[in-house]
Amino acid sequence: MKLHELKPAEGSRRERNRVGRGIGSGNGKTSGKGHKGQNARSGGGVRPGFEGGQNPLARRLPKRGFTNIHRKEYAVVNLDTLNRFDEGTEVTPELLIETGVVSKELAGIKILAKGNVEKKLTVKAHKFSSAAKEAIEAAGGTTEVV
Repeated sequence: MKLHELKPAEGSRRERNRVGRGIGSGNGKTSGKGHKGQNARSGGGVRPGFEGGQNPLARRLPKRGFTNIHRKEYAVVNLDTLNRFDEGTEVTPELLIETGVVSKELAGIKILAKGNVEKKLTVKAHKFSSAAKEAIEAAGGTTEVV
């Protein structure tokens, strides 16, 4: 089989419904829009969320909380991920991006204590959880805040 021989399974695709193409098509004359009224007009219909003048659901429900525009989102790295590096490696944010551990640095990199680290590493990051810091130092490594 070649690429030009590929086609969808029989019955999985429908032909486009061409409206306003004669009485025999089943969608001629008014093109499936009925007679007159708002929805029969060009540009007719109502905006999303409009409920005919009734107070819309989005306005009836209570609003809670807020979004903090100053929130800092950190790229998270767990301890068990650090085991992929060789003994004595200096793990920096640049190295983590280069090796694909994190895709973006965001507001910084934070090391969390999920799993355990078996190698002696020098870890440089923007933030460490206290448990992660203890675990790295227990393994003989060092931590440094960038």
